[in-house]
Amino acid sequence: MGQHSSADFALSIISFHEQVLGAHNFINRAQTNTDIIRGYALLLGTLQGFATAPILSFDARAIAVFDALRGQRVRVSTMDLRIAAIAISRDLVLLTRNASDFSKIPGLMMEDWTI
Repeated sequence: MGQHSSADFALSIISFHEQVLGAHNFINRAQTNTDIIRGYALLLGTLQGFATAPILSFDARAIAVFDALRGQRVRVSTMDLRIAAIAISRDLVLLTRNASDFSKIPGLMMEDWTI
């Protein structure tokens, strides 16, 4: 990743959705004021982090790829399949640390950024 400009990267709306859900669940489970503050800090950090990069939408092209992959009975989570569909529909390389799941998706160009 260090060999590329930050302009070469984008984030998916699905990843944003997952991060917001995580912060939301943390806030809902909070038992103390400290936990509530931490939860809202997580939510704010998510918003600020995603504001710094282009966000790729889940559009008609992506849903067509998603539906085709579902038709092939690809066995990965719905959110991962949506992220992959966005990448495939735009002919992009998906950077992930979850290579074990994403490697199951036919047609996906993927690289593990942790290697």
